[in-house]
Amino acid sequence: MSRAALFAVLILTGCATTVPQAIREPPPNDPVVAEVRRDPAAYAGQRVRWGGTVASVENRRDETRLEIVARELGSNGRPRETDRSQGRFIARVQGFLDPAVYTSGRQVTVSGTLEQTVTRPIGQYSYTFPLVRADSVYLWERMPDRRNYYYYDPFWPYDPFWPYPYWRYPYYPYLR
Repeated sequence: MSRAALFAVLILTGCATTVPQAIREPPPNDPVVAEVRRDPAAYAGQRVRWGGTVASVENRRDETRLEIVARELGSNGRPRETDRSQGRFIARVQGFLDPAVYTSGRQVTVSGTLEQTVTRPIGQYSYTFPLVRADSVYLWERMPDRRNYYYYDPFWPYDPFWPYPYWRYPYYPYLR
């Protein structure tokens, strides 16, 4: 009996997720980055769960600021790999985040409260970033490259009716 219980406990711990609760579930009335950029005063102090790809990392004395290109989040909180951007935002994280780990292009999801907006240049364009005081930051593992090579065997005959070859070759009994 004890072996079965130990086995069940080991199996069930393998099913546990390591993604924080704040990242897995969105807060109620979670606004989009574009909505907050239009009217930042209406959303000040509201909890958000946003994610995307890291554009840059700026380490300061007591905090790290992540500039993130916002993407739509999936049901588990992971940013989707799309070319559509919802805008950019800055996540203010207490402590030090290593720029060698949080490199440009890595996927990250942030949960926290909206503070104010910050205006910074992107190239020569002056851009208004919503600033999020991050309570929880989750750096997603890199996705492996998908290689879906279609293999066609040149030595196998081509048959357009492959699963049902009897449709192509109807054999009837000979009548004499």
